[in-house]
Amino acid sequence: MDNTNGDIALAIFRTPELEDKENSAARLRIETLGASIDRVASEAADRAEVLHGLAQPQKTLPAKYFYDARGSQLFEEICGLPEYYPTRAEAWILDRYAVEVADATGPCGLVELGSGSSTKTRALLDADRNLGGALRYVPIDVSRTILTESAKQLLRDYPTLEVRGAVATYDRALAALSFKFAPTDLPSRMLVFLGSSLGNLTLEECDRFFGQVRGFLDAGEYFLLGVDLHKSTAQLDAAYNDSRGVTAAFNLNMLAHLNRRFGADFDRANFQHRAFYNEGDRQIEMHLRCLHSHEVQLGDRRFAFTEGETIRTEISRKFDVDAVRAQLDRYDLEPVNIWRDPQGWFASILSRRRVR
Repeated sequence: MDNTNGDIALAIFRTPELEDKENSAARLRIETLGASIDRVASEAADRAEVLHGLAQPQKTLPAKYFYDARGSQLFEEICGLPEYYPTRAEAWILDRYAVEVADATGPCGLVELGSGSSTKTRALLDADRNLGGALRYVPIDVSRTILTESAKQLLRDYPTLEVRGAVATYDRALAALSFKFAPTDLPSRMLVFLGSSLGNLTLEECDRFFGQVRGFLDAGEYFLLGVDLHKSTAQLDAAYNDSRGVTAAFNLNMLAHLNRRFGADFDRANFQHRAFYNEGDRQIEMHLRCLHSHEVQLGDRRFAFTEGETIRTEISRKFDVDAVRAQLDRYDLEPVNIWRDPQGWFASILSRRRVR
């Protein structure tokens, strides 16, 4: 049987656009870390964490519940707001100094915690591409949606890039991520933690986090850390109370996430966004303030809220560079270089796991 027409049909069907799509798919893998863990047990642990926080005298909720699909979108909007300086300050540093970072580390794969849209990461990828080595990127985020969307865009813009994304929290990623770049590909890795997210950790959590970083990196591998520096109370208050109300929507969206995830019955109309700078503890605090006394059901538990009571949803500590550098050094993370923006609002610190 003559199959010429079939061959022609196949050739017409395989357009360049289709081949590009298939090529991108081959360079992308996204998995959920801990997928083999008992889902029932994992869900129970998350629920217990929320219940424990709501039972405290100062009610608290884990900040990870900001980041459902809607919350991730709202955070990207926050990063573009005129009052929210950290994104612009850090982007300026990376745009100006990414080449110096690449020169210091040499060719290495990037592993990024809390990657989000990966917008700022592009400066690091561009600098690595200029070194002429392979491009390997492991973005880690709690939102599969934003992880997938940003990875697909990167693959379109970087034809030789390979992406192996992981849906996970920081803790789980550092404990469970086993991926190592093949020696024939790249000789080293750099763990990247941008966006001042370190400030969301308490002092104790920060110590535990640096211990995990030390355990994750091999001797001689690198850690690039972004930190938000001390500045005026007025500037900080404005950054977390924007005039468009996007941060307020971001904060309140957490309640919708909890309702959907755990079957709670939070009414967002009963709460109001509140953010302020706690000068004593040198940290921004984000709260949800109760407007009317009422009760909330979550599973088989009921929680009473009185008028004026708050749920603390986030802290954002502000740092001194010398103190951070000393803390890194205690965990065998030897500072290599520090870069600041012209206003001194933000710093990027490159350190290297000490070789003993």
